[in-house]
Amino acid sequence: MAIKGRVGLVLAGGGAVAVLATGCSIGGAGKLASGGSDTTVTITPANGTAQVKPDGAIEVKATGGELQDVTVQGEGAAVTGKFGDGRKMWRSARTLTPGTSYTVTAHARDDGKTRTVTSSFTTLKPAKTLSIVDVTPSLKGEKVGVGMPIFVRFDRPVTDKAAVERTLRVTPEKPVEGAWRWLAPDQVVYRTKTYWQPHQKVRFQAALAGVNAGGGAYGAKDAQATLTIGAAQITTGDIGGHDMTVTRDGKKLRTIPFSAGNGQTREFTTTSGVHLLMEKGNPVTMTSPGRQEGDPGYYKTVVNYAVRFSNSGEYVHSAPWSVGSQGSANVSHGCLNVSPANAKWYYDTMQRGDVIELTGSDRDVEYDNGWSFWQLSFEKWSQGSALR
Repeated sequence: MAIKGRVGLVLAGGGAVAVLATGCSIGGAGKLASGGSDTTVTITPANGTAQVKPDGAIEVKATGGELQDVTVQGEGAAVTGKFGDGRKMWRSARTLTPGTSYTVTAHARDDGKTRTVTSSFTTLKPAKTLSIVDVTPSLKGEKVGVGMPIFVRFDRPVTDKAAVERTLRVTPEKPVEGAWRWLAPDQVVYRTKTYWQPHQKVRFQAALAGVNAGGGAYGAKDAQATLTIGAAQITTGDIGGHDMTVTRDGKKLRTIPFSAGNGQTREFTTTSGVHLLMEKGNPVTMTSPGRQEGDPGYYKTVVNYAVRFSNSGEYVHSAPWSVGSQGSANVSHGCLNVSPANAKWYYDTMQRGDVIELTGSDRDVEYDNGWSFWQLSFEKWSQGSALR
């Protein structure tokens, strides 16, 4: 029975508690009455609940009135939600961080006065968690090329790839279509349909905390990174023509004579196709693949200003010993030999993720040789997504 000037019955822990009409704070579920109009607010999980599954939802429901706002406090990922049914219900919009204490606070309107209902609970601390241990590129201050993929590596193989992939978001300032492809159980890579537009920032976010990743593992925490796309620097080269041209944002910067692979064996043949510049080294020690010292064809050479563009040992690098052949003959073991001056310029100018497209040999680079992902059509690339 309602008492004038007071809230009537409040349900908490199965008992009845009388509280003042000026406000109340209760756990889990509360019945608020004033002036003959009842408002019941229910929060799930209820107050005191333990071992809540992180991939469960928080729900708040009101009958006989409207919810004004709902907040969720706890360590880890911020939890927000959406109202529905004319603000008579609220549901969380994401998963919860494992092994975390949460407090949900809901404000409801009753007879022109705001009442407060709270519920505190803890989430399950699972035996296994899944974390992102590396996002590439993520070097502070680095600008990357327009062909740059985004690499995400996890600390364990992912069982439910689709569930994890749904948490990954890539948001460029200049929108372009893209897709993820799983290269390994613990690594997924994002590539765009066309090159990134230059001179922009791209934000990566993973709402991983609390996601059921399969095999008993839950996402441990969220992750994020921002990459900066620099100028559109494109290198095009003709292996048979012995030179390459570098452009920046469509304007020619330099034409560089080179000496490519001599083609005597497959490994000494420079690959044709769309490559990406992967890393730089100064100096780098070059050794013959699959050969030991004393074997025919064995070599070990230290080179300066080396820029890698495949995993099969291909670099643009300084080669003062072949300057006489650069621009006229292919005499290298597969790399692009250039003069010391041109090598330094290329090394200082180019970015990771810049495109180097070569033609003119009978050996095409494989899509999974280094970062040569542009060798696949976007349709074929997309088939590596767990969501397609």
